[in-house]
Amino acid sequence: MINRFILNEVSYFGPGAREVLPQEIARLSLKKAFVATDKDLIKYGVADKVLKVLEAAHIPYEIFSEIKPNPTVTNVKAGVEAYAASGADFILAIGGGSSIDTAKAIGIITNNPEFSDVVSLEGVAPTKKKSVPIIALPTTAGTAAEVTINYVITDEVNEKKMVCVDPNDIPAIAIVDAELMYTLPKSLTASTGLDALTHAIEGLITKGAWEMSDMFEIKAIEMIARYLETATNEPNNAEARNGMAVAQYIAGMAFSNVGLGVVHGMAHPLGAIFDIPHGVANALLLPTIMEFNAPAALDKYVLIAKAMNVYSCDMTKEQAAEAAVKAVKELSIRLGIPQHLSELGIKESDLDKLAESAAADVCTPGNPREVNKEIILELYKKVL
Repeated sequence: MINRFILNEVSYFGPGAREVLPQEIARLSLKKAFVATDKDLIKYGVADKVLKVLEAAHIPYEIFSEIKPNPTVTNVKAGVEAYAASGADFILAIGGGSSIDTAKAIGIITNNPEFSDVVSLEGVAPTKKKSVPIIALPTTAGTAAEVTINYVITDEVNEKKMVCVDPNDIPAIAIVDAELMYTLPKSLTASTGLDALTHAIEGLITKGAWEMSDMFEIKAIEMIARYLETATNEPNNAEARNGMAVAQYIAGMAFSNVGLGVVHGMAHPLGAIFDIPHGVANALLLPTIMEFNAPAALDKYVLIAKAMNVYSCDMTKEQAAEAAVKAVKELSIRLGIPQHLSELGIKESDLDKLAESAAADVCTPGNPREVNKEIILELYKKVL
């Protein structure tokens, strides 16, 4: 059995870490930045915290902010054209998964133009050249897109989320600066944090998990359980914000290399077809899917219960699994996550289409318990 682990060449952590940008740009002999971000981050001054560092160092840049929360093929094509016209030689991605994922697709297509239709990147694309250099600064503690070899783009024509897996897309540098997360709204802090918890739990129980990935995922669960509520309720709490920023990165280190499962498989069509935020979809589905998967991963569920501090030594494995599922569900409720798809406008008549798409999703085969369209349909019904 051969296992592979791919990470960034260089990563920085800690409040104010963005200040290393000029030295890293100089180290890589880069000249002009193509800033991939979104309009809200510009509007609320988050992107400006990074841009001021560039300006102080006299590093020129051009902004591309036409990025949707669930980025599309159209977004990417526009970005490729804008990058080509900009004269930039690297991409500075500022944002959550949407901005960083869009940056990855732009960077890959720029150096591998044979994939310019974007849709041919779905799955494991046989690209030959590394992406344009990307420096990624996450503004949410959730997706870990800054450390993963995955990106997700919505194919709006076919109403599906394309999960693209490519070692050539990983950012050259990740700068995890919790100060960029302080103004994140409470609802987004909660949903992105639970997205990170989903990554950690699915990455722990996925078929591809092994000792090294387990080590990271267990630590991520432990840290998220410790810091997420505080980060949500006390947005300027430096310790909690930085704890979540690091925890989501740790979760990404592992799941990027071992895969996920049917929670993500079922969440992706909810985003693609109904534009439901990815973190909300994952958080809503996670407890029900955990309950379904428990018989196939009881030993791992004991580890989850321990990491979430709900385990006692007199518990059976089954009781530990129940405690783990209950802890996740109660955390989700306390953080204000909807508990039913009907609250998000999903009708029973929508479920068959969702189940068909989820069954075909690239994340689904990693699930520890086998599923098919019929099983997935029943799981959707449980959370309707």
